[in-house]
Amino acid sequence: MSGEPSVREPPPVSRETLLVRVTGTLVLALPAVVTWAGGLHPPALPAVLIFGAGVLSAAILLMWAAETAQADMPGALAVALLALAAVLPQYALDLYFAYAGETKPGYTAYAAATMTGANRLLVGVGWALVVLAFALGVRRLSGRSGGGSGRHAARGTGRRTVRLAARHRTELGFLALAAVLGFIPALTGEIGWYIAVVLIAVYVVYLVRIARGARGATWMTAGVPGRLVRMPRRERRIAAGAGFAVGAVIVYVSTARFGDALVGTGTSLGVDEFLLVQWLAPVVSEAPLLLAAAMLAWRLRDADAIGALLSGKVNQWTLLIALLPFAYRVGGGSWSLPLDSRQIEEVLLTAAQTVLGLGLLIDLVFRRWEAAVLFLLFAVQFVLPGEDVRLVLSGGYLAIGFSVLIARYRELGEAMETVVRPRRRGG
Repeated sequence: MSGEPSVREPPPVSRETLLVRVTGTLVLALPAVVTWAGGLHPPALPAVLIFGAGVLSAAILLMWAAETAQADMPGALAVALLALAAVLPQYALDLYFAYAGETKPGYTAYAAATMTGANRLLVGVGWALVVLAFALGVRRLSGRSGGGSGRHAARGTGRRTVRLAARHRTELGFLALAAVLGFIPALTGEIGWYIAVVLIAVYVVYLVRIARGARGATWMTAGVPGRLVRMPRRERRIAAGAGFAVGAVIVYVSTARFGDALVGTGTSLGVDEFLLVQWLAPVVSEAPLLLAAAMLAWRLRDADAIGALLSGKVNQWTLLIALLPFAYRVGGGSWSLPLDSRQIEEVLLTAAQTVLGLGLLIDLVFRRWEAAVLFLLFAVQFVLPGEDVRLVLSGGYLAIGFSVLIARYRELGEAMETVVRPRRRGG
């Protein structure tokens, strides 16, 4: 492919830079660890900053560990596990809210809030961010080569739009299945154990499919993991294990207190706690994954970038939803997580957005105008909040999404075929 020199793997960071970045990330979590170990109880707003920094630190460490571990895994499976590891703090926060839902008023609603917020942020902002970063990467290449406009540079590379690889039909097929199942909680008014079992099965089959499928997927490591993957195998595995262990400890220390602090801050400032939990928590917990995907797109690794976010969407719209009722049950609730009218609207809106996102990616090409549509529809909910707007937006998502899917029914059929029958290795 022409233009390939522009996407060469970046050189690894120096040992000194490695130590500085790892130390800085650990220092970011230090106030949370000290506050927790000392049994201190700061006011809500400072607690948000302290424990939010801890959640961010944990997300960075877990993603570095996953990127390092992927050197010893099949490519497609490694990208899926990376996407899962990168959002584990988001999982922990969601599960905490569900677990505490029976004993703390309102926490059941917060579980639905952060789950729907994380999913909509990933599609409405994350996918669009990849397209923007890719466009800037093309412009950067144009300036380096003296080719003038981005259009001419794009002709030189042969890539003007973000494109997925054929192997990503597997993710799209399973996302299509999950998109249908995702409407059931909105229709039944609960996330029941029955749908949870089905969604877990869908995610397990998805992992099996990609593990047996193409090995062509790669996640180009740079920065800290780029240095770690070049270490001897034993040292590399020790480093990855340490990253997972330390990240897990920080998640344990920070997550519940971050969630409580968000609720307390909303109460003290007179801000809707539902909205604060719905948007601030996912921004903090998923920022490392979004930024890493943007950097890949900027280096013109567009398939890897959008593929990782697509995998993240699959796991958050299957496994994350599925675990909520079980956490609620462990916390003393029933086997099903109840949803009130506001939560039903949020789940419906998120499911509808999933349908449109699926339709726009199903042909393996993600155009700039498509990214703009997703982002603008996402932004409308902040400009015009309210029940009527959420219902109208849901209808808009579904109308456009189903229209696109009908027009691209052949591509949808090819994606669904991967759910029923795995693609051959290397396909």
